[in-house]
Amino acid sequence: MGTTRIVIVGGGIVGCAIARELSRYQDLDITVLEREAEIGMGVSKANTAIIHAGFDDDPDKAPVKAALCVRGNELWHTLVKVLEIPCVWPGSLVVATDDDQLPTVEALLARAERNNVPGCELWDSDLLRTKEPSLAEGARLALFAPTAGVISPFDAVFALMENARANGARLVTGAEVTAVRFGKENEVDTTTGTFGFDVLINAAGLHADTVSHLAGITDFTIGARKGEYLLFDKALGPLTNHIVFPAPSKMGKGILVTFTAEGHTMIGPNAQDIPDKDDFATTVMGIDEVYNGARKLVPKLYPRGQCIRTFAGVRPEPSTGDFIIKSYNGLPGFINAAGIRSPGLASAPAIAERVASLLLDQGVELNPSADFRPERKAIPRFTEMNAAERDAAIKEDPAYGRVVCRCETVTEAEVVEAIRRGATTIDGVKLRTRAGMGRCQSGFCSFRVLDILARELGVDRTSITKRGSGSRMTIGGTKDLRRGDR
Repeated sequence: MGTTRIVIVGGGIVGCAIARELSRYQDLDITVLEREAEIGMGVSKANTAIIHAGFDDDPDKAPVKAALCVRGNELWHTLVKVLEIPCVWPGSLVVATDDDQLPTVEALLARAERNNVPGCELWDSDLLRTKEPSLAEGARLALFAPTAGVISPFDAVFALMENARANGARLVTGAEVTAVRFGKENEVDTTTGTFGFDVLINAAGLHADTVSHLAGITDFTIGARKGEYLLFDKALGPLTNHIVFPAPSKMGKGILVTFTAEGHTMIGPNAQDIPDKDDFATTVMGIDEVYNGARKLVPKLYPRGQCIRTFAGVRPEPSTGDFIIKSYNGLPGFINAAGIRSPGLASAPAIAERVASLLLDQGVELNPSADFRPERKAIPRFTEMNAAERDAAIKEDPAYGRVVCRCETVTEAEVVEAIRRGATTIDGVKLRTRAGMGRCQSGFCSFRVLDILARELGVDRTSITKRGSGSRMTIGGTKDLRRGDR
């Protein structure tokens, strides 16, 4: 039957999940196009990192989200093992702190049952005080969902793409789509060149409406909603035993208290609709709102001085109110995987399955490959090794004996391996190894990482960037200033 050329626009969690899912089939030529210098630098980079259980969405109003979140949660329980992605499964609580919120929490239990979310139950105030003593004294009732988890979203993106590439997929970064043409030869133009395709899959996140409009599908738009976060020093540990949500509102799931897969307490987000999809700025007012909002759930928050980072994420808000995962009878060769807002991270593997089924509907044969390798090995972390393992690692590769990042105990060997796997920027190394994620926030390690990047990539250190075009780390040395060359 020949080879079917699949081009996926977008190297976020959804695009990478689709690439990995399709790489299990033979006779598919898969290319992922990402506009940034690194994958996972958009919506996938800055979020609450939660694998939601699946009770949030009303199946009458958002049937695609309601179905795919539950299925995605189920798939992640297996994927984090075979792809070695950091993840913990503490379960989540949605807490009512006053009488007006009690019906909302009770309704969520009914919705969980309707969405077939396993194991959900209501906890009264007495049980809450036992299971989650950090909560405000006014906590009256909570929905407990045991299947909810916290994942490392960056590791998830890299793991999916590394496994997809190991099974034959290609990745092209710095490739922003500028035109889409259908005809005798279907083509997509990008800032790095033109790519022919048989099927174009649009998973472009916040900019998926732009790509869809270029393809001639204009029946939806995507707005932007910004949320700000505070991240606390990992040495303090988690404040809660579970992911803790307030009762939801029309603006979303609310300001929650959670923790990362590595153990940082994290609070946020607030919600603000914004005109600029690339506005990731934090504000004093926004950070105040997040901190004060989180204290309503957990009064004894860590002091603000123990916060090591504030950041903002921007999430898509589709005009349809639901995921847009569909093919088009009048436009064969095009599939939208657009409007992927929360719970997009949780739903990503199930979205990939849905896209595969749409390919079948378009006549693409999906024949499992006997050579498909489902596993991926993570970069070994020196900080997680015992003494004997560290000695063995250093004997095999002396670069394991040279610590680059003191806060997270990341070694030169780990940085080199991250570059071998595709990192080309400071942030690319950071997100793959955690170098720069500790208390000093890269004050010690950034220029050590820069030197290793320049050496391993064989380029001048002035060409190394933080995250891609427009973010150079240095323009030269002090000797250049003395000569007056700059």
